[in-house]
Amino acid sequence: MKIVRLEDAHQLPLWRRPTSLLFVMAMAMPVAFATWSALLNNFVIEVAGFDGADIGWLHTVREIPGFFAIGVIALIMFIREQVLGLVALVMLGAATAVTAEYPHMAGILTVTMLSSIGFHYYETVNQSLQLQWIDKKRAPQTLGWILSAGSGATLLVYLLIVLTWERLGLTYSTVYWLSGGFTAVVAVICLLAYPQFESPHPQTKKMVLRKRYWLYYALQFMSGARRQIFVVFAGFMMVEQFGFAVDDITKLFMITLLINMLAAPLLGRIVQVFGERRALIFEYVGLCAVFFAYGGIYYFGWGVVLATALYIINHIFFSLALAIKTYFQKIADPQDIAPTAAVAFTINHIAAVFLPAMLGYIWLQSPGLVFLMAAGMAIVSLLLSLLIPRHPAPGHETVFQTRLVAAAE
Repeated sequence: MKIVRLEDAHQLPLWRRPTSLLFVMAMAMPVAFATWSALLNNFVIEVAGFDGADIGWLHTVREIPGFFAIGVIALIMFIREQVLGLVALVMLGAATAVTAEYPHMAGILTVTMLSSIGFHYYETVNQSLQLQWIDKKRAPQTLGWILSAGSGATLLVYLLIVLTWERLGLTYSTVYWLSGGFTAVVAVICLLAYPQFESPHPQTKKMVLRKRYWLYYALQFMSGARRQIFVVFAGFMMVEQFGFAVDDITKLFMITLLINMLAAPLLGRIVQVFGERRALIFEYVGLCAVFFAYGGIYYFGWGVVLATALYIINHIFFSLALAIKTYFQKIADPQDIAPTAAVAFTINHIAAVFLPAMLGYIWLQSPGLVFLMAAGMAIVSLLLSLLIPRHPAPGHETVFQTRLVAAAE
């Protein structure tokens, strides 16, 4: 196993450098995950005969590994982060490949758990490697390009499904095997073709909870809670309220992804130029308006055109969440990145364990109220973002420390 120091990686061919590996992984992961997501509802209803309660259990099981992403800290004591991330990607691909082979409750829940472990552990390690491998000065824009590459891969998956599903008479088994197998094979090739990159800062191999990271933890928690409302209920609203069919939803996904591909690099540039504080303030003000408008669809009877526009705009604003990553990159001790990424991923998923089920009962009484609650969460996030200093750094994590330092000088 060849080990290359990060500072020497520029001597490698362009395709074998750390950033190139991040791009390859970002494009390989959605091939399996986007396919699994796109076909899931039809598969479990048509083949496995799921009802609403079954779907609820499936999504509960799917979120459990995210809550336990902190287990990454224990694993990196025995396995390198880069290897762990790629092995998790293999696991995601392999579990996706065999999804259609177990068309019953126990089998689907088992495969979902395995694929979710792969996905969440990959994402945890991937976020850590991004912050370790990408230079701070170029991080916002580079993360924007990586986000765009992932959106491009997802868009391609949706296009292929739309163009070939009926025309070629594809089956769930065929598509799951092709997509999951592709992701797994790419991950294995990456394991063999890329050297192991050695960060100049060895990572702390124990759980890290530091008081000075409290604002980052809070932003992560609110981000996870707010995103759950959108993920669970925004698409559901398009079907329930406006009668969107499967092809309508797929087209909406495709349009959203295409716009994200174009917008993500620009948003990364915005974060780089204007800073994390202003970018997040802009995001949360926009999300407040979006969620209040979602509520207005129910309270004032606003139409489908507005709902579609809000769905797309919401996704664009979510892309600015990369500013939370770069904020942490600027305030963190370099050796804290890996364990804190695991802790933050767990914090981000705390709400996912209980919020969808709880809000589901509220939805039955008042769908508009659910979106007003999301607007309230966006307001809390906005207030938190005001505590980010213009130039965050170790010792300057919040505006409070900045003021203390200024007073001392």
